[in-house]
Amino acid sequence: ALENGNLSDMVTFSDDAINNTEGSGIARDYGEQMTLEQCLYGVMLESANECAYAVAEHVGGTVENFVDMMNAKAKELGCTNTHFANPHGLQDENHYTTAHDMALIMREGLKNKKFRRIIGATDYTIKPTNMNSESRVLHTHHPMLAPESSYHYDGCIGGKTGYTSEAGLCLASFAEVYDREYILVTAGKNGTTYITVTMKAADLAVASTDATALFNYGYQNFTKAQVNGGEVSVPNGVTVDNLTVQENSQNGNTVNDYYYNDYLLGSVEVP
Repeated sequence: ALENGNLSDMVTFSDDAINNTEGSGIARDYGEQMTLEQCLYGVMLESANECAYAVAEHVGGTVENFVDMMNAKAKELGCTNTHFANPHGLQDENHYTTAHDMALIMREGLKNKKFRRIIGATDYTIKPTNMNSESRVLHTHHPMLAPESSYHYDGCIGGKTGYTSEAGLCLASFAEVYDREYILVTAGKNGTTYITVTMKAADLAVASTDATALFNYGYQNFTKAQVNGGEVSVPNGVTVDNLTVQENSQNGNTVNDYYYNDYLLGSVEVP
């Protein structure tokens, strides 16, 4: 949506957007209008399914076209076990993904400043619309992001929850800017960004606890190593000399894939 629309675009909620969605939402009305930016905050903070549907219609012309765009983007990013059937994630046998593929999608999203701003918000206010005379305050559902949550994680600066009875509780998060001693530092200097994806948890408490453990494991057991043209995260005690390199092509660019004991640690574009 961010790549193919403008945040100031006016999105109109069709009858289908209201009638063909269920579960979580922000109670929009037939013919209601909100900006694309407001809709995306609704999607990310309140898991608003009617907003996701309306965005798909607006950006793709039809929901079907937008879903095709989603699948094309996933393939472009290297996802190998993902197929989308709708824009909101409600149960469909043909709608599925994996933790690995979701991490690839999250990593790509984090390259977009608008995406980072929206997914990292804890609160957002939707001003009165043509159908609602009062403002609506949205709050994040992400317990690791919310300051008042007992599962708040200082390094977590964004993420998204998801739930259906079939999929369980799913959580994609990212944290950054910690150094090895857990001192908050300036991003891009000593900081490292980690992405965690947990799926089919019993509840948000379990998902948050698992994500916290994964983040801590990363920060405690890995450090950065400078390689030709960039850097990769390596296990403590491992040096560049311990790595093997394979040249690869990615999106038309040449990249070096760095491995340690057959584990891919990272890829760096060749200058």
